[in-house]
Amino acid sequence: MKHMSLHEIAAACRGTYHGDPAAASREVSSVVIDSRKAEKDCLFIAIRGARVDGHTFIPQVMEKGALCSVSEQDLGDVDYPYIRVESCEQALKDIAEHYRRSLDIRVVGISGSVGKTSTKEMIASVLSQKYSVLKTEGNFNNEIGLPLTVFNIREEHEVAVLEMGISNFGEMTRLAKIARPDICVFTNIGAAHIESLGSRDGILKAKTEMIDYMNKEGTVIMNGDDDKLRGFTPPNGLSPVYFGLDASCPYHAEQITSRGLKGTDARFITPSSSFDVHISIPGSHMVYNALAATAAGYALDMTDEEIAAGIKANVPIAGRNNLIEGAHYTVIDDCYNANPASMKSSLDVLAYADTRTVAILGDMFELGPKEKEMHYNVGQHAAEKGINVLICIGNLSSEIARGAEDTAASGTVHADVPAAANMEIHHYASKSDFFRDAGNVLRDGDTILVKASHGMEFPEIVNKLIGKE
Repeated sequence: MKHMSLHEIAAACRGTYHGDPAAASREVSSVVIDSRKAEKDCLFIAIRGARVDGHTFIPQVMEKGALCSVSEQDLGDVDYPYIRVESCEQALKDIAEHYRRSLDIRVVGISGSVGKTSTKEMIASVLSQKYSVLKTEGNFNNEIGLPLTVFNIREEHEVAVLEMGISNFGEMTRLAKIARPDICVFTNIGAAHIESLGSRDGILKAKTEMIDYMNKEGTVIMNGDDDKLRGFTPPNGLSPVYFGLDASCPYHAEQITSRGLKGTDARFITPSSSFDVHISIPGSHMVYNALAATAAGYALDMTDEEIAAGIKANVPIAGRNNLIEGAHYTVIDDCYNANPASMKSSLDVLAYADTRTVAILGDMFELGPKEKEMHYNVGQHAAEKGINVLICIGNLSSEIARGAEDTAASGTVHADVPAAANMEIHHYASKSDFFRDAGNVLRDGDTILVKASHGMEFPEIVNKLIGKE
């Protein structure tokens, strides 16, 4: 990381430095909260977790060569420097905010109810054709993960693509104060976290807090097909740049041709040009991601050729529509997380397969008082898409099974999906119950979608299907 002295760090987090005054001018090499990642000259911030208190590891990390620790406790007469603060979590954010302000780098902030990670991956793939890019890794998109991502920015990086996830009001404000984005990208406003945010209007309000801390000469990029985003006026006076399938959006797609599980071809229209693209990851939602990346590329002065190459180069990551060819099955690993919109999009992808299709779906969390209705609607969608076998696991997922059963029995599905009437539907209370019966339900050659909220721990199912367990 760039140079940051202990004296500077103490001032940034309003802490009190304890130790040799001469050492206060020394600079840290990195910032960590995991004692296992401690290295020479790092700064260790002792976060109190639900199960582990980082303060217990301070002596250990200092022995490993850490330069300094940040502590909420008075450590007494120790032979190493430390910075005393009221809150280590707040100190982490304050130091990250200070560090971000010292960087000459352009930041793309990404938020929305669905598709943040896949959009982040697509934008990073596109921008990497021209720039040195740092992107959010894994689920480091919250008030702990975002600061740690910012600390990973090095002098060679020219652009940072930061995913910003929230579940309540005020969280985006705290994230945006750290990120200070130059480009704000909003994928959509759906039902994720509606339990805590009250309504789609509440979700819109919470997510667009990002704009309050963006570069005043920056760019706001929004999904023009989303009714809430299309009608939103940013408070900073910037006019949004819209992407979508509607031809009225300055960035839109024409001649969209599905290649099944091999992706999608399309022609992209921009305010000044048009060009052909191949999107390697299947699903209509990936067209939106690629359009958002195109708008971001234009905001950073990229050419159509660079953008098209970046779109083609984007490939799936584990847990995100990742296609895995196993010995017995083709598995679509999309089990990192789930909400109603992403669940339906994944079923759309599964329907492209030219084999028997199996959907293994689990509970979706944080949906509020309409959670049963939303699960039921997913089951309806599975039947309407003609999925051959539906396997539902968990308490709430019984509503997915019920929705599929009612729809398949009603005969109201579309004429081009006759398989729905003969749909196999199974419900299991737990993964263990499913594993005991899997040999009776699955067949060699099946294409299997695996998807649920993160807390359901469905990667275990993926690993068993592909023979890792």
